[in-house]
Amino acid sequence: MAQMIFLFFITTITSFNTMAQEGAQAPGLANFVPIIAIFFIIYFLMIRPQKKQLEEEKAMLGGGDEIYTKSGILGTIVGMTDKVVTLEVSDNLKLKVLRSQIGGLSSKLFEKKKEEKK
Repeated sequence: MAQMIFLFFITTITSFNTMAQEGAQAPGLANFVPIIAIFFIIYFLMIRPQKKQLEEEKAMLGGGDEIYTKSGILGTIVGMTDKVVTLEVSDNLKLKVLRSQIGGLSSKLFEKKKEEKK
């Protein structure tokens, strides 16, 4: 993606130089509106939801919560720092995992989904 953007800017600059040498006017701001629109679309569809999800994950964790990790380990939170969470998996067995590897609350795994049959 970054390479495509880089190539786009290089070709745009090259075309401006060619047009300037030929005496034609360089295009104005109107030609950059689609690029700006694409940036905002990418921001609102990809970047913003991811940030919102990370904030929700940080807010939901607390001491004593039963959680699962992305690798499938179930445990109870007994300690937390900014980057590391200590889980008690069984009696006297504690694991330290990265906070980014927490998948969510284990109660959500075991909730029964309501199926409506009519």
